[in-house]
Amino acid sequence: MKNLSFRDKVFPSITGEGSLDWSRKLKEINSLEIKQICIFLSRFDKKERSNLYRLLLKSKIKEIPFVHLRDDMEAKELDFFINNYNTRFFNAHEDSFLQDEWKDYRDKIYLEMDYNNKIEKAVEVKRAAGFCVDLAHFRASVARGTKEASYTYLKRKGMRFGCNHIGGYDPAKMDDKHRITGLKDFNYLITLPKFLFGEVLAIEADNSIKEQLEFKEYIIKILNDYFSRKTE
Repeated sequence: MKNLSFRDKVFPSITGEGSLDWSRKLKEINSLEIKQICIFLSRFDKKERSNLYRLLLKSKIKEIPFVHLRDDMEAKELDFFINNYNTRFFNAHEDSFLQDEWKDYRDKIYLEMDYNNKIEKAVEVKRAAGFCVDLAHFRASVARGTKEASYTYLKRKGMRFGCNHIGGYDPAKMDDKHRITGLKDFNYLITLPKFLFGEVLAIEADNSIKEQLEFKEYIIKILNDYFSRKTE
């Protein structure tokens, strides 16, 4: 990573489940006049997405660099983000990223691994644009000794690590957290291999946008310090 500063790499995100979650976050975004955000659509059904898209066009948002896809999304929905918000990175899970509906977008769709100790038979990361490493998933995979961390490590040569999810991590449970309870939930980040980090790091937390902005400052601080060290 040539540019060591994470100031322009870490973004708050619209996350959650249902209109109550995304509408609250969108109101915060408009109130704070935030121009760049990421979006996780995996828990929003077609109706919710349609309403969200309509209000996005009326919002203060100018750019959405990253979108987490849901497996029932149509190609026109990807076009919506590319054409209106210059979206450069999408991600999908192992069981859906090769579906035909998205075949014309594979140069923009990055593979996300879980940590359930199962690699889908159809998975071949070289058919995707590269890896979208969910950093908490990777840490949990290492802690639990599951296959996903090894797969990512073994397939890293020549692969692009384009984008990331940043959730929290609970070391006691060896589990990821989408509801952050303290800044310490992000301290695991500086234990990870540096090659995992991409160009866009989307905060995956169900917390408010205001809280996510606080998380962003902490994440920037610890990652800038970590990447400034000469040792790997």
